[in-house]
Amino acid sequence: MSAAEGPLVVGVDTSTQSTKALVVDAATGQVVASGQAPHTVSAGAGRESDPRQWWDALREALHQCGDAAREAAAVSIGGQQHGLVTLDAQGQPVRPALLWNDVRSAPQARRLIEELGGPKSWAERTGSVPGVSFTVTKWAWLTEHEPEAARAAKAVRLPHDYLTERLTGEGTTDRGDASGTGWWAAGTEAYDEEILTRVGLDPTLLPRLVRPGEVAGTVRDGQGLPFSKGTLVAAGTGDNAAAALGLGLRPGVPVMSLGTSGTVYAVSQHRPADPTGTVAGFADARGDWLPLACTLNCTLAVDRVAALLGLDREAIEPGTDVTLLPYLDGERTPNLPHSSGLLHGLRHDTTAGQLLQAAYDGAVHSLLGALELVLDADADPTAPLLLIGGGARGTAWQQTVRRLSGRPVQIPEARELVALGAAAQAAGLLTGEDAAAVARRWKTSAGPVLDAVERDEATLTRISGVLSDAAPLLERSAGPS
Repeated sequence: MSAAEGPLVVGVDTSTQSTKALVVDAATGQVVASGQAPHTVSAGAGRESDPRQWWDALREALHQCGDAAREAAAVSIGGQQHGLVTLDAQGQPVRPALLWNDVRSAPQARRLIEELGGPKSWAERTGSVPGVSFTVTKWAWLTEHEPEAARAAKAVRLPHDYLTERLTGEGTTDRGDASGTGWWAAGTEAYDEEILTRVGLDPTLLPRLVRPGEVAGTVRDGQGLPFSKGTLVAAGTGDNAAAALGLGLRPGVPVMSLGTSGTVYAVSQHRPADPTGTVAGFADARGDWLPLACTLNCTLAVDRVAALLGLDREAIEPGTDVTLLPYLDGERTPNLPHSSGLLHGLRHDTTAGQLLQAAYDGAVHSLLGALELVLDADADPTAPLLLIGGGARGTAWQQTVRRLSGRPVQIPEARELVALGAAAQAAGLLTGEDAAAVARRWKTSAGPVLDAVERDEATLTRISGVLSDAAPLLERSAGPS
């Protein structure tokens, strides 16, 4: 390990599948040590994890960091959004956490939207129309299906809140993660008492909201952690807000994240309120906003098409009029939850490589449509599109995004942006800087910029036309999987 120029900080990413910890030099942004440990997640419609596994994984990840973690002066937790953690009076989980991708609360989501004035009312109050992922719908499901567990809950937390509380002994959260619950009012930046009353949740069970830049607490004694007693603990935040911090995002700069699902977002100084529910009006971790839209079918869907064709994922070929909508898991943007994949325009001379290119085109078309809804009218249309996530390293993804967006595309070299964003938040406690400014000083978004090419309007128009014509078919249920 090279000598650090400044104090060391720890940034944590507790995701659905694992917990990662980075020890970072606060002066330079250099990652001096890292560790990772897995969690288990139940299968099926109910996706659950034991929060105690997150704590054990954090301890193991920090252990892998070695002596560097012992020198840390501050720590911050970035975590998967929306998950419902219920704790008893001793701080122990009442039951496993309901994760963001637990879809059992779909009926509760529909009912809550209707009971509290419809989608427009929800968007104006909370910034978002609650979908099945939102925490408020999970609490409503719990009170209906496991009322004894709901009554036993003496504290209700999000995943990052749980780990922060284990560190400090105090129940806290931040505006970024709270904005994904469905019970945080965007206008007042406080808990919405009417919504809480509607779902039977006592506000005293919720964590204190910590302001941007405020210390959430300090590390308490023992617990098998490498930190010294009194080590500063930042507020932490949800994973998307942490990644925005990790990139040092300025307002109007677009981000496209290519993972199993696709995500587009940008920092905005205007509070979003999309009544269609396409754009989630999240808060960021600094004081601005983070409008975000998500598609369900991205890298995994395209890889599946490549596998069916017996091709490497990079084996694309140009020159096709085929349209392939890769909605293998239904789709969220556009809102076609019961759809399946659709192929149109197949000819004798169509090649397998052209079919694969059509799958890329279909996935990117959905993401760019979502991006148009995310960006403010005053956003710079020529600003480079930051491409992150696992797919961002793929040449076929890069080429397709360039061709269909008409924008320059920048691929940041920094990895583990959620953990880096948490580290920047921790560093800000020590230096008094805005966390995004810390990340910009670390140059986390630096990376090659691919020049803009002429936008392929013909392909975009063709896909939009097929999508419009096929909508009645796509809206039908695909049947049991």
